Amino acid sequence: MAPGLVRTPLTARLTANDAALKASTALHALGRIGAPADVAGAIDWLLGPDAAWVTGQVLGIDGGLATVRPR
Repeated sequence: MAPGLVRTPLTARLTANDAALKASTALHALGRIGAPADVAGAIDWLLGPDAAWVTGQVLGIDGGLATVRPR
């Protein structure tokens, strides 16, 4: 799994700083940073029977961060 920036205690230094949060949010195509539930939903799916045939994949859960290209 390849999550983008998610609001957690480990990212508090970035997310508590208004300038850093604004810059990070602007990099995400969906216009927001992630929440723990965004990643948890994917983990739940991967652990369930619907993902039984999924192997060796990198699942980008990044709010579109990987699709944004620098200008």
